[in-house]
Amino acid sequence: MRYLFTFIWSFLLAQMLTYVVSSMNGSSFSLSTGFILSIIFTVLVFVLGAIIPNEPNREESAH
Repeated sequence: MRYLFTFIWSFLLAQMLTYVVSSMNGSSFSLSTGFILSIIFTVLVFVLGAIIPNEPNREESAH
């Protein structure tokens, strides 16, 4: 379920980003660009989530 919601949120945010940037550049809006960006965002979120450790360091927990 978290994969689905992560993709939905990244899809919505990528579409907003694509719309704003294309409006500022004066070019046409492209749905496929936002879709590709949302896939990249989703993959990056899960890669970063796998890299960052969940438990604190022993030094942090001692204080």
